[in-house]
Amino acid sequence: MYALLIVIIFGAFAYYSAQVHDDEFAHISRKMGDRLGKLWDIAHQGMRENRFLRAEKALLTILKIDGKNAAAYNRLGILYAKQKEYRDAIDCFEIASSIEATASSLHNLGLIYYETENYEKASVAFEQALKLEDKLAARHVAYAKVQEKLGNEKLMFQELEKAAELEPNRETYTLLFRAYTSHGMQADADIVADRLKKLKKTPSARARRILRPRRVIA
Repeated sequence: MYALLIVIIFGAFAYYSAQVHDDEFAHISRKMGDRLGKLWDIAHQGMRENRFLRAEKALLTILKIDGKNAAAYNRLGILYAKQKEYRDAIDCFEIASSIEATASSLHNLGLIYYETENYEKASVAFEQALKLEDKLAARHVAYAKVQEKLGNEKLMFQELEKAAELEPNRETYTLLFRAYTSHGMQADADIVADRLKKLKKTPSARARRILRPRRVIA
C-alpha cells in the first residue's frame, strides 16, 4: 500500500512538472515570436525610411535568433543592393536560395549578377527563378536582357514575346518593338507597332510596370 502511494505521488509530480515545462515553453515561444515581430517591424520601417543601419541591425538580430530565416537573408540582400554593396548582397541571396529556393530570391540574385556583369551566373539564376514561377513578365524580360548580353538572340526574342503574351501592355510591346527594330526585323516591328496603337486607343488599357534589370532593387 505504501509503495502504491509512492508511485502515485511520483506520478502526480511528473505530470505537474510536465505541465509546468509545457507552460514555460509556450511562454518563451510567445515572447520569442513577439520579439521577432518587433524586429521585422523595425527592419521594414528602416527600409522604408532609408535608415539602412537600423534595418541591418534588426535583420542581423533576427538571423542570430533564427540562422535559417531565408526571408531575413533575402531582405538583407535587398538592403545591401540598395547601398551597392553587391558582394554582400550576392552572399545573402545565395544563402537565402540555399535555405529555401524561391523565385523571388533567385530573381534578386540574377539582378545582382546582371548589375555586376556576371551574365552567365545571372542567366542561371533567372532560369531557375522561371522554373519556379514563369507567369510574370518581369522574369521573362530579365532573362531576355541577359540573353541579349550573351548573344543568344533567338532566346531573347522568345522571352520578350512571352513577356508580351503574359502582360500585353505598352512596356512589353515597346521592349519587343525596339528589339525587332534594332535587329532589322521591320515586318515584326510593324505588327507590334499596330498593337501599340490599339493600346493607345483603348482608354481602359493601363500599363503595368514590370521590373527589369536595374541598379536599385525595389
